Amino acid sequence: MDQNVSDSSSDAANEEFWDLANSSSDEELMNLQIIALQEMGRRRRRGSIPGRIYKDRQRLQGHETLYNNYFAENPVHEEVVFRRRFRMHRHLFLQILVAVEAHDSYFVQKKDSAGRLGLSSLQKVTAAMRMLAYGIGADVVDDYLRIGESTAIEAMRRFVQAVIVVFGAEYLRRPTSDDISRVLLIGESRGFLGMLGSIDCMHWKWKNCPVAWKCMFSRGDHREPSLILEAVASHDLWIWHSFFGLRGSHNDINVLEHSPLFADLREGRAPPITYKINDHEYTMGYYLADGIYPSWATFVKTIPCPQGEKAKNFAKAQEGCRKDVERAFGVLQARFAIVRGPARCWDRETLQKIMKACVIMHNMIIEDERVERATQDDLETLARQYAEPDMDIDDVLVSRNHTIEFEDFISNHLRIRDKGTHTMLQADLVEHLWQRHLSNISL
Repeated sequence: MDQNVSDSSSDAANEEFWDLANSSSDEELMNLQIIALQEMGRRRRRGSIPGRIYKDRQRLQGHETLYNNYFAENPVHEEVVFRRRFRMHRHLFLQILVAVEAHDSYFVQKKDSAGRLGLSSLQKVTAAMRMLAYGIGADVVDDYLRIGESTAIEAMRRFVQAVIVVFGAEYLRRPTSDDISRVLLIGESRGFLGMLGSIDCMHWKWKNCPVAWKCMFSRGDHREPSLILEAVASHDLWIWHSFFGLRGSHNDINVLEHSPLFADLREGRAPPITYKINDHEYTMGYYLADGIYPSWATFVKTIPCPQGEKAKNFAKAQEGCRKDVERAFGVLQARFAIVRGPARCWDRETLQKIMKACVIMHNMIIEDERVERATQDDLETLARQYAEPDMDIDDVLVSRNHTIEFEDFISNHLRIRDKGTHTMLQADLVEHLWQRHLSNISL
């Protein structure tokens, strides 16, 4: 009976539409179509979707299970298991959860229109962390956390955005004077005076790259679309610089040309660094790099075919210290498997936020588990050695005329790319490391 009534009403509506279409002009028919589409949009956003079945996922039971397993006073799983599954200690995870919940009300537990409690902040943040840490699909977390696929995706997107906004300023900061002093002290202890870290690039495969973009994001030696991360890491695996999002068809030199790595140095805002090697004074720090990078004053590369004991000793030391950035990439991918496997998101903006959030949480874990190797007195002594203590670094004023500031900018730009300084610095380091090697043998 009901079926017959619905069929008859549908036939009547169709007859009315065709009668109207035959009797109306094209303009009136177009207006009718626009009104019909707007009405369909309003209906789609109001109430439940026809044909959709409500699933009672027992969300409260999922929250209770999660809480008892990891966050109760006497949890089922100890701290070691929590560290392995959440990639960080419990207190750090709770710190992130509280900050994210305070920043975005989406993570606050609410009631729906029927008065039922929704998902808790623990469930949403844990779902996002599981997707980032294990690289799993959104529907996999439903079995344990009782959270739907679309909700898990939304929670992950909002989580990475909140992490960037809340913690990005601190854990993606440019190195301060104290940071540089600590990095220089570690570099000096390894035989590389003036070293600020090591630099390299990493590719992240993009599985769901749009077909129209695949040629732009693919390179001959990789064969698949990818995005590139340029990073600078120190010995403790802290990532001081990250530049992500360029197409995979670029090589390391193209990425460097787009990167803001030396922006502060060009503009005169970088903290001053002064050191001596073999009675030669240098005023810029440098990064250890592989052979593809240009011969600039800010890079120290290995010797491709070392001849003699001095050159072999330098190549061994340089290649060993340069592996810091490779280790940082490996630890980053081990902690957050989502950046190790092929990316499944469709838009670059989401991938950029995921990578940035993973780098931020990587640095937070490094800071939380860091073992300090230097005392505060050592850092203060080194700060006096490498820089003037009373020197203030003022922001460069914007100028549109050909003033001395612009000339200084060009001068700094040329100093960075000076090949002569690069050659002399490499030769001085070869001699310095050889003398250090001989002194260690005599001991």
